[in-house]
Amino acid sequence: MIQYLFIGLILIGIYGLLTQKNLIKLVVALNVLEVGVNLFIISVGYVKDGVAPILFKGVQSTNETFVDPLPQALVLTAIVIGVGVTALALTVVRKIYEKHGTIDLDEMGSESDD
Repeated sequence: MIQYLFIGLILIGIYGLLTQKNLIKLVVALNVLEVGVNLFIISVGYVKDGVAPILFKGVQSTNETFVDPLPQALVLTAIVIGVGVTALALTVVRKIYEKHGTIDLDEMGSESDD
């Protein structure tokens, strides 16, 4: 049921990417989209009353349900990649601002206007 909230975050991020003309707002929308996807992946991998799949000597095999660690590993990697993408995007926005004097896509014009 909570997945609907995360799908809502994904849709808000997509809406922001499609409607905003300000580059900073586009980066924020991309981050909202990323957080929504990460939370959705974690929620899909959740198992109620699940235990960590760690077995060691002396533990008998049980009928307990194990949690799949793969979604957690994927999201951890996605968070690190997302931070890198955000840093790169903000650097590109800064360079665009230095060149054009604005971060609004409509005010920039085409390259031939220079």
